[in-house]
Amino acid sequence: MSALAQPAAVTAAQAASVVQSVDWTAVAPPVLTALVALAVLVADLFVPEHRKPLLGWVSVAGLAGALATLLPLLGGPRSTFCTTGPARACSYTVDHFTLVLQFLVLGGALLAALLSVTGVRDDQRHVPAGEFWFLLLSSAAGAALLPASRDLATLIVALEVASLPAFALVGIRHGDRRSAEAALKFFLSSVTATAVGLLGISFVYATTGTLYLTQIAQRVQHVDGQLHTLARAGVVLTLVAFAFKTAAVPFHFWVPDTYTGAPLPVAAYLSVVGKAVGLSGLILVTVVAFPSYADVWGPALAVLAALTMTAGNVAALRQRADRARSAVRLLAWSSVGQAGYLLVPIAAAGYTGDGRRAIGSTVAYALMYAAVNLGAFTVAALVGRSRPGNRLTDYRGLYATHPAAALLLAFFLLCLAGLPPGVIGLFAKVTVFSTAVEAGLGWLAAVMAVNVAVALYYYLRWAALLFRTPEGETVRHRTPAPLTAALALTGAVAVVLSGAPQLVLRFAATNLF
Repeated sequence: MSALAQPAAVTAAQAASVVQSVDWTAVAPPVLTALVALAVLVADLFVPEHRKPLLGWVSVAGLAGALATLLPLLGGPRSTFCTTGPARACSYTVDHFTLVLQFLVLGGALLAALLSVTGVRDDQRHVPAGEFWFLLLSSAAGAALLPASRDLATLIVALEVASLPAFALVGIRHGDRRSAEAALKFFLSSVTATAVGLLGISFVYATTGTLYLTQIAQRVQHVDGQLHTLARAGVVLTLVAFAFKTAAVPFHFWVPDTYTGAPLPVAAYLSVVGKAVGLSGLILVTVVAFPSYADVWGPALAVLAALTMTAGNVAALRQRADRARSAVRLLAWSSVGQAGYLLVPIAAAGYTGDGRRAIGSTVAYALMYAAVNLGAFTVAALVGRSRPGNRLTDYRGLYATHPAAALLLAFFLLCLAGLPPGVIGLFAKVTVFSTAVEAGLGWLAAVMAVNVAVALYYYLRWAALLFRTPEGETVRHRTPAPLTAALALTGAVAVVLSGAPQLVLRFAATNLF
């Protein structure tokens, strides 16, 4: 081979080495969700107005199909979009952690879609159907992509794909000033957090020379002494972007106004899927990318967990059953308090030798929280059909008009409080509590115990209100089929998990990566 031909051959070999095959089975859940989103958007241009409700059912079917694509992935870990050579790294990995979080995200989006079918149909003048379903599915696609992301660039892209449509969903009601204000608050605070996160990622890349999480974990341990401070700053700033999505203090201030201003199904979506996005990102950047900096993020997350659960529960305690208090606002502050419990095992992972096992407790708790919190929002959507204010006083005597809904809401509240017969809530809290104790975080376990006691009061106060004598005339309203289906699904899941809590709690003893 001539001297001129040799460089050409080398160049061709290098080009061939960067060509990546795509494992379409692995990427099917987010890809299918995104394709259905595009199909709904295009169909909206041609479907006549009286047939627009069909777009909702197509979206529900698409999310159900995306859930079904998880089944072929149960065989074992698989990766795609990987580099070649000795330092092999992948941008997309499907393992147990990915599958559980994608199931949570897509399942939460499916239930939010069921809640939305009736609302979008009844409010077509203010909520454009095609745009709504496109935005919901696009956000769900980004949320499903994030748990599988294994480099910082893909993580931040997935975070923004999940977040940007959510801003529009919050403010999608035409002519609703409160909805527009909530969307603006959500947008401005989220953009600020993302900017800080991007700055942190740039610091990490500057000190390690890579964006792949596994390579960062190896290289960040050997950062030159002069760059050590820059690396620590990058770790902290990167965590901020994901702490915002979990509604951790002090990044929680957007939650109550956003939840009460958004359409109720969107608030339900944000409370579960939005929180899952933040938790996924936090787990990946701490346990996978920065395990050697556990002395930085471990104490920081422990303090955030204590502050978050305390701020959320104290604020929820102030939501008394008077004419001005919204049930959705109570659920918003409750979700902030629950975020504090979810952060406890991640903080504990910074104090244990095997952090990857500790985060299984967070995943188990997140699954329990998702089922019962979506159930509570489903009952709120039912009550909101006849009483748009959705105030706590509107739930007085709910048992007289909707006995099944009242019993299920009481059960969901008991699960959130951690009281029998809500056994899954009790066991999930005990699992998180024991994780903190085993990590040597006795003070955090004590703070959690106090907060659980505080939360009991406002959960039980709301539950007792359901069975009091109703004020005025009681009127029974027909429950639409989508709401009935959502209530049946969440109720069945909560009851089954309370009867067989090992279905979820086994994740607390499993290495998900």
